[in-house]
Amino acid sequence: MAGYMMLDGNEAAVQAMKMAKVKVISAYPITPQSSIAEKLSDLVSDGILKAKYLRVESEHSAMSAAIGAQLTGVRAATATSSVGLALMHEVLNVASGCRVPIVMPVVNRALVSPWSLWCDHQDSMAERDSGWLQLYCENVQEVFDFVTMGYRIAEHEDVLTPIMVCLDGFFLSHSMQKVLIPEQSEVDEFIGDYIIKNTYLDPTDPMIINNLTSPDEFTEMRYQQKVGFENAAKVMDEVFLEFEEKFGRAYRAVEGYRLGDAEAVIVSMGSMSGTVKHVVNMLRSEGKKVGALKIVSFRPFRNDLVNEMLKGIKRIAVIDRTAGLGSQGTPLWHEVCNSIDKASSDVIVKNYVGGLGGRDISIETIKKVFADIMDDHSQNRSPVWIDVKENAMDIRQVYINV
Repeated sequence: MAGYMMLDGNEAAVQAMKMAKVKVISAYPITPQSSIAEKLSDLVSDGILKAKYLRVESEHSAMSAAIGAQLTGVRAATATSSVGLALMHEVLNVASGCRVPIVMPVVNRALVSPWSLWCDHQDSMAERDSGWLQLYCENVQEVFDFVTMGYRIAEHEDVLTPIMVCLDGFFLSHSMQKVLIPEQSEVDEFIGDYIIKNTYLDPTDPMIINNLTSPDEFTEMRYQQKVGFENAAKVMDEVFLEFEEKFGRAYRAVEGYRLGDAEAVIVSMGSMSGTVKHVVNMLRSEGKKVGALKIVSFRPFRNDLVNEMLKGIKRIAVIDRTAGLGSQGTPLWHEVCNSIDKASSDVIVKNYVGGLGGRDISIETIKKVFADIMDDHSQNRSPVWIDVKENAMDIRQVYINV
């Protein structure tokens, strides 16, 4: 029966994968994703989920097994985080290049070094060009809904592209929230059966997959992936609308909040977006014309929607939960800059780095960003590390006398 359940983000992802009726699970634990592997194991052991559970030796093997299983014509499930996602790197590109529409929760956690168990987006940002779609969740309800919609989007015959559903480690993965879970029959009707539409493994009809490809065809196969991403934008919009009609919850690839008369806007992704909207309401009550823009779909990045929704706004702050080392700015900032109309020279798009390694992006931090962008009249566009301590260079810095 449909109804509310108290779930954390990992449990919400498990519920969605269970209701999608995955048939093969290739599992390897890593904090803070481990409970996904554990809860899927419990469902199989208890006979609730009829699936083959594979305890593999690494994340590289987990993705390899998921690809092989899905090529036989069933939905496969796996999940990962941080260095586990990094270990998958080689095989992530196999999945996307072979057009295998796997849906994978990625529980965002900082990459080393230094070691961290806590959240930032460097892990998924490091894979932003690996050929996977990427959706980012603000809350636990979105985790369930985006995983559910992920199957429809990725498996569409015009897309055939794997998808990461990214949820912030601990902020969402271990945060208990009220989640509305539909009836199994409703999910069955919405998702449908998995029907393989491209490459496949069948002993009675052998096919060579992921073979060595000469320069004569390599470019064209990459072009096919490019077309898949272009189609994904349209398909995503259609699936979001259909989901809204069926389940009553509205989502868009890019979501604006109180933008109508806004003079300053913060662009964000993930769990911090809820805090941003809360601060917008606080500042609005003080008479300040501020707004928020939440990026749901980072891949494909919807330049058209971002440009349309930010049109006429002169002060734009982009907060990224990754450092963007060695670049002029962070990944989200670059995408926003490439999206907005450059016709007006007085538009400021300023980059803020925050929330690394699990540091909280607090109400005060968001207020600080709004105050800074509204007061900015300089031409300096260097990223602002908004929450760095003043003694940053004294922390674990070793000086050697020679």
